[in-house]
Amino acid sequence: MSVDAIGSVLQTQDASLPQNSNINEQDFIKLFVSELQFQDPMQPMDNGQFLTELAQFVGIQQQQQTVTGIDNLLSLNSGAQSLGLLNHTVQFVGADGATVSTGKVSAIQFDANGASLSVATSSSQTVTGIRMSQIQQITP
Repeated sequence: MSVDAIGSVLQTQDASLPQNSNINEQDFIKLFVSELQFQDPMQPMDNGQFLTELAQFVGIQQQQQTVTGIDNLLSLNSGAQSLGLLNHTVQFVGADGATVSTGKVSAIQFDANGASLSVATSSSQTVTGIRMSQIQQITP
């Protein structure tokens, strides 16, 4: 999940990793059960190893909850940033990456990708779909 911030885009996942490079809960449980099924009956897993793997499982769950909480905080922060821009004059880069325009933020729309702004320019034109990462300057 990416969250737009003024002047940049924050990435929460390393782009160099493949999408499915992380083990999830179901994979961990399958691996753990397979290990129990195919262990040597003459040398079963000792209690210390068993407890260590259970502690790792609990740690994975807690990390996932932490990441979810941080993602929620980033989304709330992005929403608060965009609401603070309402009725302010902003300078922004157009979708082409070269055109710079100025106008007053007239509306904010929230979707799955975060906040997008509608900006009324001085030529009485409303530009929609402006992301927070496109904002260069803010004036009251």
